[in-house]
Amino acid sequence: MISCENKTILSWLEEMKKLLNPDEVLWIDGSDEQREALRRKACATGEMTMLDQEKLPGCYLHRTAVNDVARVEDRTFICTREKQDAGPTNNWCAPDEMYEKLYNIARGSYKGRVMYIIPYSMGPIGSPLSKIGIEVTDSIYVVLNMLIMTRVSPRVLEVLGESDDWVRGLHAKVNVDPENRFICQFPEDNTIISVNSAYGGNVLLGKKCFALRIASFQARKEGWMAEHMLIVGVKNPAGKIHYIAGAFPSACGKTNLAMLIPPEALAEKGYEVFTVGDDIAWMRIGEDGRLYAINPEYGFFGVAPGTNTKSNPNALASASKGSIFTNVAYNEKEGTVWWEGLTDEAPEELIDWKGNPWRREDYNSADKSTCAANPNSRFTAPVINCPSLSDEFENPKGVPISAIIFGGRRAKTAPLVYQGVDWAGGVFIGSTMASETTAAAAGAVGVTRRDPMAMLPFCGYNMGDYFAHWLEMGEKMGDKAPKIFNVNWFRKNEEGDFLWPGFGENLRVLNWIIGRCEGTVGAVESAIGYLPRVEDIDTDGLEVSREVMEDILSIDKQAWEKEIAEIEAHYEKFGDKLPELLRERLEILKKKVFEM
Repeated sequence: MISCENKTILSWLEEMKKLLNPDEVLWIDGSDEQREALRRKACATGEMTMLDQEKLPGCYLHRTAVNDVARVEDRTFICTREKQDAGPTNNWCAPDEMYEKLYNIARGSYKGRVMYIIPYSMGPIGSPLSKIGIEVTDSIYVVLNMLIMTRVSPRVLEVLGESDDWVRGLHAKVNVDPENRFICQFPEDNTIISVNSAYGGNVLLGKKCFALRIASFQARKEGWMAEHMLIVGVKNPAGKIHYIAGAFPSACGKTNLAMLIPPEALAEKGYEVFTVGDDIAWMRIGEDGRLYAINPEYGFFGVAPGTNTKSNPNALASASKGSIFTNVAYNEKEGTVWWEGLTDEAPEELIDWKGNPWRREDYNSADKSTCAANPNSRFTAPVINCPSLSDEFENPKGVPISAIIFGGRRAKTAPLVYQGVDWAGGVFIGSTMASETTAAAAGAVGVTRRDPMAMLPFCGYNMGDYFAHWLEMGEKMGDKAPKIFNVNWFRKNEEGDFLWPGFGENLRVLNWIIGRCEGTVGAVESAIGYLPRVEDIDTDGLEVSREVMEDILSIDKQAWEKEIAEIEAHYEKFGDKLPELLRERLEILKKKVFEM
């Protein structure tokens, strides 16, 4: 039994009960007994399907509505009292107007349903870097996913005590109506409301809604950072571990880097890689003046298609037990799941993600509608399953960050790796971050999309102020601030072939980055920052010629002139909110590039 005496929580829950009118109220306590009871209930109602418990112990399959398979950015709002506080990159609505609209949609929608109350901690319970939330939902699927993705326990309420520092989260499935679907953040009120969706990215309110949109607002106000970043530890042969945080837009290998397996040549030398987090980093300045990070999540919400024993064996192992698969195909004969890319060849017959019979002969790789699994199908897996999980994962103090890397998919512009000349130079790199669309994305191929710090859909306030906050954090840390780098695994030659092998070989680039942090490896100054010399990147055992390395580390003057014009247009969006220091850095870049 959970006992709650926090008056602010009890008052809000009474308000929610009156609004939603549930038939029953159930507190979620995180116990195995309660979890099992909820799993049985979900299977009895058809909401979930139990998979073969010998092959995939504790694993279940779920299908969402066909109209509810992804995050809905056009229906996601930041509701601040002043429009300019939401900024030009967010949808905005006045809080009073949006509260009224959402409450009218949700009113009475729990009739005949159970109100589940989930007390959860983002980050280790009791850590000074952690935050607490309460989500109410009418979905067992949400409860079971939140039990994987967050730390759910009565201890959360004990740690909170009478404090009002907690995030209110209301989720109501209502009718899963896309015309009335809204995912709204009220950062000034520590409140999230999601209606008419049952897809994880819209309804697991601890994830992007809290961990980034609300937390980024809190972080600016309280002097810390909430970032869309992986956290990875690299151990060298001498036993020294450096931790790196990295931000990448989608389709740029973020999860693969977080769970990187060293190539044989480097493993034999004694290199090891440890996963702290694959998606979100909360970072605070420690007592020693350095930046420390935690992964506030407790699970992985990974994209299934393309995940296999070659691309990311650690992710696949993580999902092998205690996991929930959403919108993948079901192998009814085997009691297992399948998705495109899991194996070289699909089984002859499956049940597709919509619940319909599917035959291998009907699949056409050029037509996404013939896929057995939805292209955005997911697995929710406990982080403790990850074979490369860091021993420091539960450290309440976090891990010290030596370097921050930004990355994107650029065919010609960005070299393999370069370093910002200082913290402000690194913030400039992050604020101008971009990636090019691929054939897998809708629309034209090769179109550059700006995604500053990979936070475009997730920053909970004006992004101009967000850049200023980054600069302020650097001033506080001074020479103890992490060094900032840009990486690009996707440089191509004239024939359109990738120049760099990527995957585990990316550790070679991380080693140069760490060497720069330690001051043990050289670099040359260029128009865009510090570049490695060809001999600075360890290519031992790698079939990449010196000529290719020179190409991959080169700077194309014409490409950068075009880049500068695009950056100028990008910066115009932020008007007078853009920090003057970033404008100055753009002018310096322009001068250096045009003088090349």
